[in-house]
Amino acid sequence: MENQKFTIAQDGVDPNKVPKRKLYTGAEIPGIGLGTFGSDRFSAEDIANAVKGAISVGYRHIDCASVYGNEDLIGDALQEVMAGGMKREELWISSKLWNDMHGPGDVLISVVKTLKDLKLDYLDMYFVHWPFPNYHAPGVSVDSRDPDAVPYIHEKYMKTWRQMEKLVELGLVRHIGTSNMTIPKLKLLLRDAVIKPACNQMELHPHFQQPELFKFVVDNGIVPIGFSPIGSPTRPDRDVTPEDTVDIEDPVIVKIAKRLNVHPAVVCVKWAVQRGQVPIPFSIYRNEYLSNIQSTFTDPITDEEMEEIAGIDQNCRLIKGQVFLWERASGWEDLWDLDGEVKTWD
Repeated sequence: MENQKFTIAQDGVDPNKVPKRKLYTGAEIPGIGLGTFGSDRFSAEDIANAVKGAISVGYRHIDCASVYGNEDLIGDALQEVMAGGMKREELWISSKLWNDMHGPGDVLISVVKTLKDLKLDYLDMYFVHWPFPNYHAPGVSVDSRDPDAVPYIHEKYMKTWRQMEKLVELGLVRHIGTSNMTIPKLKLLLRDAVIKPACNQMELHPHFQQPELFKFVVDNGIVPIGFSPIGSPTRPDRDVTPEDTVDIEDPVIVKIAKRLNVHPAVVCVKWAVQRGQVPIPFSIYRNEYLSNIQSTFTDPITDEEMEEIAGIDQNCRLIKGQVFLWERASGWEDLWDLDGEVKTWD
């Protein structure tokens, strides 16, 4: 970590200008967050320094996960921030339960480790990262499969969710949420949950708008958090396939960027905020994360341009999750219930 005292940047933004989204509990979540998944491309030190820099320029929402392998250094960064005068309650810190910690008693063990690493007493949000207990060892090839991998089994997911609910009761987390879910899976969870998810984290960018899932989430009082909001240009190589499209090269996005005199990535972030999701773009570069947060309240995209962007959806899922497939699964599509029903063994 860099050894300079944390200070608020003079060229940053007033966090009060950044839109907020109200959760069903009445709590408000900042309308943009800094993602911290970059371990395939950048060091944990780089990412922790970006957290400190992002908070300095106005970010108050940091999205973490145990599997990213950097929560301990992010914890050091948060300590420096708070030593510099930032109050804990001014920050919104999220983390996620990894797939190998779904078993009985594991959820508490996992969150306690995350809290210890992040050096916090509580989390504002804790997500179930994927709805499967399927493991993918770090560094193994995209073709590698967990021999114990299984499809979604609702009874098992509910056992994990009951443990998540217990964390709220214990005061270790303020809210719980879902991630990488589908409408059929969410319907089952909403039917059976005592504490319903406050947020659903999902892939959302102009070339993958997920209108049906987006509407379902909003209609059920759940705030959508959009990952890969600019099309995840630094995603791991294992997630790149030849048919993937590039949002920031789309002529509509480029045209709007030229009008606003900004990078096309900024247009993607603006679109996300104006549409109503909470984007969590990742960058370690100050000029990028500063321009991303500035975009949330300056120079809006026009209604006509929002309609144009609605028309460029390519249904191009970039984070396909193929590494979590089970034996007898036909392909990554089986993870996403494309026919409207939860995919089982067949």
